[in-house]
Amino acid sequence: MRFKFALLLTIILVCNTAMANNAYDYSFKSINEEDVINLSDYKGKAIVVVNTASLCGFTYQYKGLQSLYANYADQGLVVLGVPSNQFGNQEPGEEDKIKEFCETTFNITFPLTKKNKVKGPDSHPFYKWAKKELGFISGIPRWNFHKIIIDKEGNAVAGYTALTKPSSKKFINKIEKLLDH
Repeated sequence: MRFKFALLLTIILVCNTAMANNAYDYSFKSINEEDVINLSDYKGKAIVVVNTASLCGFTYQYKGLQSLYANYADQGLVVLGVPSNQFGNQEPGEEDKIKEFCETTFNITFPLTKKNKVKGPDSHPFYKWAKKELGFISGIPRWNFHKIIIDKEGNAVAGYTALTKPSSKKFINKIEKLLDH
């Protein structure tokens, strides 16, 4: 009986994953553990999904991400931070500590999710989808602060490594182009 139930559950999960057409089919649990962040709530907006970590050498990028969000939110940009502890154990804290760190150190006002896996077989379904859409290089985070850009229709259009700063001209140009359409 357990085997049949497990098989049925697997089939349902595979079918749901296979039917995912765009980013709007995914949601994340909010860092406050009470809310769900449905990407479908951001239809018609450009979204930057970035995996984050508080103890990383790239943590300074929080400042640039907050600036980007502040400068472009009124034009339809959403930044979504996805804390992950998969790279060098650089996000070991609990959600309340992560949220406090982000708010007090960088004045973060953009939405944050609870910690998620962003690579490997146990990664969040959004990241599995992004890998399929963008390919192995752009769709899979290799380190913290990998940025995935979603257009206003929910399509994955680009992935940028941590080496691309949120203030980078090519990154901002890509976002402005999406916001203009």
